[in-house]
Amino acid sequence: MNATAPPLIDAHHHLWDLSVRDQEWTTSPRLAPLRRSFSLEDFAEVALPIGVAASVLVQTVTVAEETPEFLALAASSDLIAGVVGWVDLTAPDVADTLAALREGPGGEHLVGIRHQVQTEPDPQWLLQPSVLRGLAAVAEAELVYDLVVLPQQLPAAVDAARALPQLTFVLDHLGKPPIASGPLQPWAAALHQLARLPNATAKLSGLVTEADWSAWTLDDLRPCVDSALVAFGPDRLMFGSDWPVCLLAASYDTVTAATRALAQDLSPTEQADIFGGTATRVYRLSRMTDLFGTTGGWASSGP
Repeated sequence: MNATAPPLIDAHHHLWDLSVRDQEWTTSPRLAPLRRSFSLEDFAEVALPIGVAASVLVQTVTVAEETPEFLALAASSDLIAGVVGWVDLTAPDVADTLAALREGPGGEHLVGIRHQVQTEPDPQWLLQPSVLRGLAAVAEAELVYDLVVLPQQLPAAVDAARALPQLTFVLDHLGKPPIASGPLQPWAAALHQLARLPNATAKLSGLVTEADWSAWTLDDLRPCVDSALVAFGPDRLMFGSDWPVCLLAASYDTVTAATRALAQDLSPTEQADIFGGTATRVYRLSRMTDLFGTTGGWASSGP
């Protein structure tokens, strides 16, 4: 790590091993660069040189076995500070499942739950009674819920967050704005609706893959980031690389540098929120509080 640079938390990345299970979503020719295994060692190789002090590992498939595997990996690593796993939110025993994960190897690293809502055909899936009961169990377990939704699913996410004020919602990839395909409305209006709720936060992640993979520029991403800054403020935004998915459009260091460039006009305290403070608070990454504190800002020990 560069000793003169503040530490960085990557609040959103993935790992998978194709020898353990297939990642069927990577089988299309367009996703060929992702059609291999990505290990913790691979992640460390790209993350450590640019100052990543900790990360949040996020689920990739709706398979129950993946979450305990990730928790065990986190228990063996100083790099992974938290795991966002998967459980069947519609199951009647979801609370018991969450408790069992917490009690298993690495269970103290479980910080949140996520489901691929983006693949659900029902745009109101989050508002189904069984899903709301499951989300209430996530809140009762003192975990957060990561939202991976398409723009047309954002209104249901707003309603779910309003219905469950006790649960912190983290919007992954800013709700996937249509950067490459068209105008940003009605996405931007829905984003601002979500941000009006105090239990909602969001990630500056996954934007390069919503843009033109081969020709994106900072100016393509800037309207989305600016809209998020206005809506949420830096203290409710966090950086995530979305590695290795980002490799479809940019390298790890390019994604990081782009986010830093888009945040360069913010104050040092605001930048520290985005690049570590918000993730520390939202995901309760207790071992990172010495660096980032619990009230915002990077706790620098030097000048």
